[in-house]
Amino acid sequence: MQKILFIIYVEDQNRSKVFYENILGIKPILDVPGMTEFQINPYTKLGIMPEAGIANLLGFKVPHITERNSLPKCEIYLFVNDPQQAYFNAINNGAKPICEVKVYDWGDEVAYCSDMDENIIAFAKTI
Repeated sequence: MQKILFIIYVEDQNRSKVFYENILGIKPILDVPGMTEFQINPYTKLGIMPEAGIANLLGFKVPHITERNSLPKCEIYLFVNDPQQAYFNAINNGAKPICEVKVYDWGDEVAYCSDMDENIIAFAKTI
């Protein structure tokens, strides 16, 4: 299996680092100016990069990230043992509520919220 690094862009790297530490229940394996990384499993990492960092990397090749702040930028779909508990933990740590737990037709029980940068977070359990 290949290794994967997913990177989300955030307004405040430190604020988002603390938020994701609290909802993932793990400490970052890398935390330097411009990038924080969490090792989700042996093959997958979640990276947090300040919006200014991606603007510097890609320049004018893509629209500036702040021009799209009203749109969700991504969805992080996390499989957990207790979606309701994970959802309330996220809300208690600053997430914005979207939808409490319900069963969807694809067979998962899922609760949705968003982080402070409008990235969607789903807490799911296959039933």
